This record gives sequence, structure tokens and C-alpha cells, in this order.
Amino acid sequence: MKRTRTDARQRFRKTATAFAAALLLAPAATAQDIPVQRDIVYGNVDGMTLGLDLYVPPGVEAPPLVVFVHGGAWRAGTKDRAPMVFPENGFAMASLDFRQSGDARFPAMVHDIKGAIRFLRSHADDYGYNAEKIAITGQSSGGHLAALVGVTNGHPELEGNVGGHEGVSSDIQAIISYFGASDLTTILDQSTPFGMNMRPPALEQLLGALPEDAPEIARLASPVYHVDADDPPLLLFHGDRDPQMPINQAHQLEGEYEALGLDVDFDTVHGSAHGGPGFFDALHLPPAIEFLQRTIGE
Repeated sequence: MKRTRTDARQRFRKTATAFAAALLLAPAATAQDIPVQRDIVYGNVDGMTLGLDLYVPPGVEAPPLVVFVHGGAWRAGTKDRAPMVFPENGFAMASLDFRQSGDARFPAMVHDIKGAIRFLRSHADDYGYNAEKIAITGQSSGGHLAALVGVTNGHPELEGNVGGHEGVSSDIQAIISYFGASDLTTILDQSTPFGMNMRPPALEQLLGALPEDAPEIARLASPVYHVDADDPPLLLFHGDRDPQMPINQAHQLEGEYEALGLDVDFDTVHGSAHGGPGFFDALHLPPAIEFLQRTIGE
């Protein structure tokens, strides 16, 4: 059933109120309580070892799995900066390192992430989470990569063979994108002067050229050009004062989903810029947890 933006706003407000109250009353695991297995190797490419950190909340039998993709303009950041709110609320979480644009151009990082998902699905029994349904999330450039991975299952140019596990699916059952890009062919036209200070060099390093000079690769790297009727539910968060990532990037992806009647919600984080605690406060964390429970927890 198609979920309209008005319906989503009403549902978010009701859900947020209920979950905020529940979060205040229910004891939750803290980050210090959650064991982590660091630097699990999921692949090796061109002499580079690719690892992930795995968080499995205690006392939860076979918790659903969330894959986290860090941001950093496709060229920086590490798996160490994962948001602990997901394991604190009963979800296992795998935070990935992957080749960045200084190591290899697109689509290398997508190949790595899909390889990690195949690895995680293959080793679910070894580590104690449930990989029948997997969600993926990320922030900024990580939100872009999460959305792209989520809408391109089996794509011949994007699947890759990192880590092996041939025959294992890299399919994703839910996507949460936090202030991520969705259309690299329009992002520069939408960018603020502040955003233009960093966006062109980051895109040029990612793609090997500016989008206008490499339109085919820019489209391949843009989630909006891959959306089809089989894509998983999508939840978008974006600050309405974001000076780095145009909020219209999120609206474009929302529009592609809505055009096909797919399951999509958009939560505007009023007053927030590019990240910050507002994305995980008592108003905006509950819809994310409810979304995960509905899509991968049932």
C-alpha cells in the first residue's frame, strides 16, 4: 500500500510519542554493555584487508542485523564511528570498513559492501544473529552507499565478487538513509556555496571526473536511477538546515519510491544541519526503531 507523506508525518508523531515514553520506562542496554568483535576480516582486495566490527546485544536470541556504512565524503571516516543506538535497542550491528575513493574509484566501495553482506549472511550461525532479513543504514556518503546497495541487488556492474561466497545473496530488506545523496547528476546544481567547497573534488575523486563529464558512471552511482518495484522499504532522515547535502537529494529518492507506490517515509529533522544528536533524539530515534522492527524484526 502506498504510504503518503501526510500519512507518514501523522504516523511518525504518534509512533514517536509512544516510543519516547517506552524508551524512558524500559531498561535498554548501554554501549558499554554490548560486546564487540573487532576487525573480523570479510575480504582481501589488492593487498588490502577489509574488516568489520560486529556488535551483538546480550540477552537477545538471534537478533536482526543492521549493516552500518560510515560517511566521510567517500574518502574518509572509519567503522569506529557507528551509532550505538541500534544494538542498544536489540539489533545486532555490523560496522564496515571498505575501500575509499583514495584507494579505488567507484564502484569498488559498493563491491566491498555487498561482499560484506554476503559474508555476514554466510556466517550468521557462527556469530549469533539472524541474517534472513538485513537492514542497511549510513550517514552522508554512507547514506548514499547504503541506498545504492539497497536498490541494486544482483546488478551485474555493482555486485562484484569481493570475499567470495558465490551464490549467497547480498539482498537487503530495509534501508535507512541519513542525509545521503541520491542523484549525483543533480547534486552540484542543488548545492549551497558551502557545499560546493567540498563536493566537486569529492565527486571527482569518487568517479574519476565530475558528473557532467562522466554522465554514465554518475547515473550508475545514483540510487534514483535504479529504483524498481522490487526495492525494499526506505526511511529517509534529513536536516532542513543541512549546508552540505541538499535536502532535495532525499526528496528525489522519496519521489522515485512514491511514483512506484513503494514503502517510503521521510522524516525531516527540523533545525538540524549535517548530522548531530537531533537525528537520534526522543522524537527521531523511535521511528527508526519502529521501522526496523516492522521490516526486519517480524
